[in-house]
Order: sequence, then C-alpha cells, then structure tokens
Amino acid sequence: MTKFKIVVDSASDLTSDYLKNTDIGFEVCPLTITVGGVEFVDDDALKLEALMSSLKNANAKTSSSCPSPGVFLNAYEGAEYVFCVTLSSKLSGSFNSAFLASTMASNKVHVIDSKLVSGAERLIVDQLVGLINEGLSYEEIVTAIDKKVKDQKLLFVLQKFDNLVRNGRMSKIAKSIASFLNIKPLCAGQDGEIKVLAKIRTLKVALHTLVETIGKDKTPLADKTCVVSHCDDEKTASFLAGLIRKFYPFKEVIVSKMRGLTSYYALEKGIIVSY
Repeated sequence: MTKFKIVVDSASDLTSDYLKNTDIGFEVCPLTITVGGVEFVDDDALKLEALMSSLKNANAKTSSSCPSPGVFLNAYEGAEYVFCVTLSSKLSGSFNSAFLASTMASNKVHVIDSKLVSGAERLIVDQLVGLINEGLSYEEIVTAIDKKVKDQKLLFVLQKFDNLVRNGRMSKIAKSIASFLNIKPLCAGQDGEIKVLAKIRTLKVALHTLVETIGKDKTPLADKTCVVSHCDDEKTASFLAGLIRKFYPFKEVIVSKMRGLTSYYALEKGIIVSY
C-alpha cells in the first residue's frame, strides 16, 4: 500500500498515467456523456473525435453525469491518505459523490472542491504533488491545499454555449449574448459559477482582453503555472499562450488539449485559461 494517492474526476483533462513517474498513487474517475441514448465514458479509451462528431450531428437530448460514490470509493483504495479533486460543486454532483464516498472509506480522504474545472484541477494536483514531496504530513497538506485552492483563477472564451445552457450551467441571458448578438463574451469562474466579464464582438479582441484581465487583480505570478486548454484548436491556444508568456512572468505556460467532459461543454474551438 502506498502512503499517498491523488484522485481526480475526468473534468481535470488528465489521463491515468499523469503521475506515472512518481511514488504517488493516481486515478481518474470518469464522467459520462450521453448523446441520443449513446453513452461516452470519459476515460483513457474515449475517442474524442467520435464524441464531437456525435454532438455535431445530434438532434436528440444530450447530458453528462458524474461518477457514482462507488466509483470514487474504489478509487480511494490502496493508500493510507487520499486527496480527491473535483470540478466545481456548483456545476456538477461530482464533489458530493466524492464526499459521500469519503465518509464510507476506511482510510483518510480529503475531498477538494476546485470550484473550477479543467486546468485548474490539474494545477491543484501539481500543488499536491509538491506538498507531498516536501514531506508534509496529511494534516499539513490539507491546510496548505485548501488555502491554495482559493487563489486559483479561470478565464475562458467559447464559440458556442449550447450545452452549458441546456444543462443549466449558464444562464439563458449569457446564451443570448453569445449567439443572437454574435458576441464572444469573456467569462470567468467565480465562486464556483460562471460569470460574464465582458461582451466582445471578435475572437481576437476577446483573447487580448483575456490577457489584459490576467494582470488586473495584481496577483503575483512568478511562482504560478498557467494552463491554456483547448477544444481542437491548438493554433489559437498556442497564440494565446505566446501572448501570456510575453506579458506575464509565469513559471510555465502549458498548452493542453481538452478531454471528453470539458470538450462537451466548451465545444469546438473553446479556450480555457487556468492559473
């Protein structure tokens, strides 16, 4: 049995081999996307192209569902201490499912509501790895990581908001801004929910406004990593990452491809920036 293990849901965009070169256990609990009665499990075997093609041609209802408590409980096995990171509890039942499983576990499990999604979850995993490698105790890590989570930021620009609105993740007002007026809103994750920060008419201006927004809260960035996640648009993500590197002293800026759950909500050419 290993001493420490980290568990995440698949909204983290991480694969099961993310921590393969460490002594820390790691497991991804997949969410499920249903398109016209066909289930796509968001695990390592998911064919993202098939999911996106199915969504593009779908006339039937689509939905997503979180892992069951049993899935999380099984993932908690094999370690003395477990840290579980989920997407925002205000956007999914994943946190509640993970927390319920923690009350049934025989080992110590600390469930962390990232209050965000995608790269933000990845950054929490990386921070947990750093704290574990420092030799801190379970209790010290719990205190430190809960403080770090409060400092996480997330900004995004999407081309489509259909699935966010249909599944109650975003208001119909924001949908009208994005679709009917042909506006590309700059949005943020704030207190676990989605907020519209600016109403912009072109993608180029939206991306530049996103970059400017990073500097507005005066957060020290030199010790932070920035993750630029994209749904099948590496060109735009790389362009944005280049702008961020030009203007801000992040320790590292990573370009990452979204997996199933985040692609389902972000849709084609969606961009999420986490730091």
